[in-house]
Amino acid sequence: MRILFSYIAQPHQTLHSLPIAMEMAILFPELEVHVACLTDSHLEYVKSLSRYYPTAHVHYDLLYLPKILRNRISTAGYDVLTKMAALWLNRRNFSTFDAIVVPERTSLYLKTMGVKHPKLIWTRHGAGDRAIGFAKDTKNFDFILFAGKKLKKRLEANGTLKPGRYVEGIYAKFDLVEKMRNKRKPLFNNNAPIVLYNPHFKNSLSSWKKFGIEILQQFAEQKEYNFIFAPHFRLFDPPSKKELAYFSQFSRYDHLLIDLGSYKSVDMTYTQMADMYIGDVSSQVAEFLTTPRPCLFLNAHKVQWHSNPNYRFWELGEVSDNADNIIEQVKNVFSNQHHYSSLQEHYIQETFSSLKLPTAPKAARAIVDFLGKNL
Repeated sequence: MRILFSYIAQPHQTLHSLPIAMEMAILFPELEVHVACLTDSHLEYVKSLSRYYPTAHVHYDLLYLPKILRNRISTAGYDVLTKMAALWLNRRNFSTFDAIVVPERTSLYLKTMGVKHPKLIWTRHGAGDRAIGFAKDTKNFDFILFAGKKLKKRLEANGTLKPGRYVEGIYAKFDLVEKMRNKRKPLFNNNAPIVLYNPHFKNSLSSWKKFGIEILQQFAEQKEYNFIFAPHFRLFDPPSKKELAYFSQFSRYDHLLIDLGSYKSVDMTYTQMADMYIGDVSSQVAEFLTTPRPCLFLNAHKVQWHSNPNYRFWELGEVSDNADNIIEQVKNVFSNQHHYSSLQEHYIQETFSSLKLPTAPKAARAIVDFLGKNL
């Protein structure tokens, strides 16, 4: 049996399925497990993470892509054109596998490109509340892995889940993050509380365009808090020379950390080490709240969010429609955390069926069991 773990998008999705590939190779050495990426840098990142699984034997593949498109990724980031081209140009290779495991939904197009034999398996990436995570096309996956009953209810509501074709209680990213925990080094040279600002990349949902610069400037001018600006990986993918030049002005502040898209921005380094979260709609808030802590959500688009399931997590902290006096807002949020701790704990219990690790071995066994019955 040949199983491919494919990565055709940004590196932030990697940790959601790679631990499953590694555990599968360990638990089922008779299987041929492949990990494939679109760029050399992404493949090197995967290999660097594999050192946490020294006994796993997997095959590392660089997917075919013309040089012009590979260069396009380095200069303009991953886009729909590149992803679709990668699927089309590698369709014969994909067809040689019995299963393809992916953390994104774009790979569903393989089914329209003549790739009929492999079972398409979806690990998702993130456990947030945005509607895009419950799109109707998810029912076209052959097998689905997800974190907990909150997601199960919404996936059931849109007809995605079928008996024997899903497994609950999987959030493989936590497995790898736990292995990396002891490698974390202090981010600042003082003991001040750390505030993380993590805006989303999509302009229609994000607080960045409206409030971002104002927030950075206010935190630069104070010394009471350390401040991390680590937006969703796709907000600056990749950062332009002009953007890098602009943000360089903040490098003189030793209480500010600007990260426009390093691997630390995707491996929970900041969500684990911060004392407070400021954001809008990123699913990283669910990862942050595995330890209940203060949250401030920025409603930059005057969303009617009450009773909206796509904004359920906004019930877990203060919601503001402006960035005026953001430092005072932060102080109030810290003071009011006692109102939200129990709500946050309940939300996490619903979002993740279990925080008992690891979950990747369970995922690997479930996938192999499914394939054994359905190939």
